[in-house]
Amino acid sequence: MVHSWSERRFDDRLNHAERSDLKLSEVSRVTLQDLVDRLLADGLDASTIRNTLMPLRAIYRRAVSRGEVALNPTAGLSLPAVRGRRDRIASPAEAAKLLAALEDECDRAVWATALYAGLRLGELRALRDEDVDLHAGLIRVERSWDKQEGVIEPKSRAGKRKVPVVAALRAHLAAHTLRRGKSGGLFFGDGEQPFNRDHLAARAHKAWKEAGLAPIGLHEARHTCASIFIAAGVNLKALSTYLGHASITITLDRYGHLMPGSQDEAVGLVDSYLERAAERAGAPN
Repeated sequence: MVHSWSERRFDDRLNHAERSDLKLSEVSRVTLQDLVDRLLADGLDASTIRNTLMPLRAIYRRAVSRGEVALNPTAGLSLPAVRGRRDRIASPAEAAKLLAALEDECDRAVWATALYAGLRLGELRALRDEDVDLHAGLIRVERSWDKQEGVIEPKSRAGKRKVPVVAALRAHLAAHTLRRGKSGGLFFGDGEQPFNRDHLAARAHKAWKEAGLAPIGLHEARHTCASIFIAAGVNLKALSTYLGHASITITLDRYGHLMPGSQDEAVGLVDSYLERAAERAGAPN
């Protein structure tokens, strides 16, 4: 049996949606290669495709070592190469300009949530009114949206999380909430129909072109959020939780290059900390 890796979605990708008892021995290398090719055709980047297959590779390595299967179909797959190009990351000032250039209030709220809360596309599309709690200052991520299946569980157990609403985001969410009222439906959709990603992107790119701004994608907006949190000093564990990563290792692998690392930076951070500690120790009670 296929365990520990979203059986329902895996079966669907393999065109076995009607089966819930797919056995490890029934998955061939050809079938997995077709899966890889479909993911690539769907527009997923190379690193996402490799990360998608990583849990399945672990399952098969264990199954082979235990003698449960004779062959590992994940071995020898032709995978797209991961390029060295970094995804675009907007500066805080640029992020504010990108939002200000958008005319539609709902569009601004969607992009602001990606830029300042780091939600994934599927999480943005599945967000409901009750998930946005401005009184508590939290966004509760409870589900995601798949273009074939509709509402689904998040990518992993860590996908269900609470993300703090920073001040730069609060105004956009409040304006959108006031405009739409409490309907109990999708926060960024029409009732139970989520927003159209292509239309959202087309409107934004048109506005940014007219404003002379370099466009950004929703996934790059998520990276921008991570960079802002890192620059603000949010610790790695908290950042991993806010982004919904399955492990802190994923966060470090993807964003380690953004973290302070030079000798001068380290000295500056320690000196500042010790100075603040000394000031507190010398302050009168």
